[in-house]
Amino acid sequence: MRKVVITGMGLVSPVGNNVTDFWTSLINGKCGIGPITRYDTSDFKVKIAAEVKDFDPSGIMDKSEIRRSDLFTRYAMVAAHQAMQDSGLEQMDKDRLGVYIGSGIGGISTMVDECIKLQTQGPHRVSPFMVPMMIANIAAGQVAIRYGARGPCLPVVTACATSSHAIGEAFRAIAHGYADVIISGGAEASIVALSVAGFTSSMALSLRNDPQSSSIPFDKRRDGFVMGEGAGVLILEAYEHAKARNAKIYAEVSGYGNTCDAYHITSPLPDASSASKAIQNALNESGIKPDEHLYINAHGTSTPLNDKTETLAIKKALGEAAQHTVISSTKSMTGHMLGAAGAVEAIACVLALKNGIVPPTIGYKEPDPDCDLDYTPNHARQLPLTSALSISLGFGGHNACLAFCKTGID
Repeated sequence: MRKVVITGMGLVSPVGNNVTDFWTSLINGKCGIGPITRYDTSDFKVKIAAEVKDFDPSGIMDKSEIRRSDLFTRYAMVAAHQAMQDSGLEQMDKDRLGVYIGSGIGGISTMVDECIKLQTQGPHRVSPFMVPMMIANIAAGQVAIRYGARGPCLPVVTACATSSHAIGEAFRAIAHGYADVIISGGAEASIVALSVAGFTSSMALSLRNDPQSSSIPFDKRRDGFVMGEGAGVLILEAYEHAKARNAKIYAEVSGYGNTCDAYHITSPLPDASSASKAIQNALNESGIKPDEHLYINAHGTSTPLNDKTETLAIKKALGEAAQHTVISSTKSMTGHMLGAAGAVEAIACVLALKNGIVPPTIGYKEPDPDCDLDYTPNHARQLPLTSALSISLGFGGHNACLAFCKTGID
């Protein structure tokens, strides 16, 4: 199998619309959560979310592209542009260039808007662009069109594990020789009344409505997640291909675990055995030995069941080493970006390795006996990291774990 490395990164997030601003926010514990501005929340139990701020795609997309694209696609296009610019990739065989960008939900704001048109103005007013704006694969399609990527194109949809699976499957495709470069990640833009109402009804969201104490992973007071949005895109490249063009290399993608609980549509498997297996598979493939130089970016949603079960999964996978492993959940700052979460958290892992800094879990005050590991509470920590894991767990029982290494590359 071929070695796979990361040569470019880009993102749009609630705490920064580029990699530099995002990382500065993380290490300083900046909270991206605030009152929802997209619609009137008077009749809603949930009134806060982690919205993207000051987003402007006009320098990257023309007016007609913007008008004919859902917000999640715009996020993906901007993140992909940043990642490709960062990679310095210019000339290559486009048949060997792929795109693996997924979305957990897709163009839900488009669907809602067009449903309103249908009900209030009749079927003749429904946009001819509704379908290509709404479908969850269109971000991958649009990015492929932009860069002429004629290689494999796979828009993964596995709920909150979407972009981790997209990166993992891209890693495998390159490792096994099906492509040389893949633009991979995820995008989500679901802070709309319908989706917030739906997640509220399913009792998934926090009802605290306090930006500082609503997304509080592993804290005993946690009562649900906070909706986030944005996009994360990484350029995965065969090491020899990157080396041949003297590309900048951030880290190696060294392992990937993919399992299913096969248990419940929303609740995790109580014994955490399948999530643990995904972590073990990523560790085994990467050859990482759990020690003081490992960082784990946890799924850490701030829901009562997830954080308890994920803690158990880490313990089962790492054994005694779990007690000495540094962990954090950046969702305490970004909220839960759903299908974009895994890619953005993968970028956090890569930056932690590059800079030797572990971002914190902010808002942490009350320890939970069921969550008794080191979650890097409230303040970033400097450590000589050599490896990192990013865990993502999705509705439907989807489990993903990505492994990254600082060592073994020039």
